[in-house]
Amino acid sequence: MTADYVLDISSQAIRVAMMLSAPMLGGALVVGFSISLFQALTQINEQTIAIIPKIVAIFLVMILAGPWILQTMMDFTRTLYLEIPQVVLQ
Repeated sequence: MTADYVLDISSQAIRVAMMLSAPMLGGALVVGFSISLFQALTQINEQTIAIIPKIVAIFLVMILAGPWILQTMMDFTRTLYLEIPQVVLQ
């Protein structure tokens, strides 16, 4: 196992983690921006108003994107397991 191989696996893992977290973060961003805009327009300065809609949005995105997230994680894990013999032989 070389340093290049370790760096390649690390960069792939980071890329996959960013891809998997992007839908939830995007949903929370859209909901948070909408709530903030609503609060700015109505001058309601209550911080707890934004928490529940963000949690609901994240759960909805997780439900909708769940199959894709699971498939992406399984593909990455399968790729890692299939590369084990190549690493042992090096």
